[in-house]
Amino acid sequence: MSQEESDAGAPGPGAAPAPHADLNLLRTFLAVYRSGSFTAAAQLLGLSQPTVTTQMRALERQSGRELFERLPRGVAPTSVADELAARIAAPLDALAAATGHGTPEGGRPAEPVHVAGPAELLCVRVLPALAALVADGVRLRVTMGLTDALLDELRAGRHDLVVATRRPRGRTLAAAPLMDEEFVLVAAPVWAERVAGRMATDGPAALHPVPLVNYAEDLPIARRYWRHVFGRRLACRAAVTVPDLRGVLAAVTAGAGFAVLPRYLCPDELASGRLVLLHDPDEPPINTCYLVQRPGTSDNPHVARVRDRLLQAGRDW
Repeated sequence: MSQEESDAGAPGPGAAPAPHADLNLLRTFLAVYRSGSFTAAAQLLGLSQPTVTTQMRALERQSGRELFERLPRGVAPTSVADELAARIAAPLDALAAATGHGTPEGGRPAEPVHVAGPAELLCVRVLPALAALVADGVRLRVTMGLTDALLDELRAGRHDLVVATRRPRGRTLAAAPLMDEEFVLVAAPVWAERVAGRMATDGPAALHPVPLVNYAEDLPIARRYWRHVFGRRLACRAAVTVPDLRGVLAAVTAGAGFAVLPRYLCPDELASGRLVLLHDPDEPPINTCYLVQRPGTSDNPHVARVRDRLLQAGRDW
């Protein structure tokens, strides 16, 4: 957490809300709300971070309420901030459009929003969350791929928003936490019944006779699970590799073997018993995903709408 963000404390209990907040304060607030940090908002607005911090302190004093929870990296909006953003986002976007900022020249309809990310997360979480915006006229162009390549393409201007499985390095991109992936060790009941007793006594060695299904030859998700949960190196090779976790899910559910999958991908299978947890650690591995964009205000107002919707939906993922 930056010094400026950590110094920006909550307003005192006796602070009274102001009847009218300064328009610049509201613009800065919306930039912080949408970017997820004071630093990213400063880059978007062309301000210094201390200026953004000072303005948010002033707005919190005027409102008499805390707007953002200060986190180790960035900030998280409070329910008060959610309500304020819902009230002011559309009017401020309309004002920006009326003054020539955020609307294509000649009043033409906004261009499509280019969204990129992992195929599974886009299909299972992102696209369903954006369905209402599409029905309201937002157009989308979706690209699926791996985080490193997609972030390079974002820097080059090929995408507007990228769902990344890690925080980008450096300060050339603005990133806001989107969701936490929890990883689970699963198999179909036919395999779970064979190893259930041995898992309790032999630990992960009980899985040596069971085929491993993964999405890449280097087994990144499974290796991470083994290190985090069992404290040892994974010493086996994949029986099946398929470069889409939905394919891994289908194969394992059909009885091909075991896999480590994100829990969000298989809630129905776990609830119905078609998949069984082989191990239930107190602290399962978790990976934070981020919503990433280039600093600066997009000429397409629909980018902000898509971003805000995803950050809101991501709290329940």
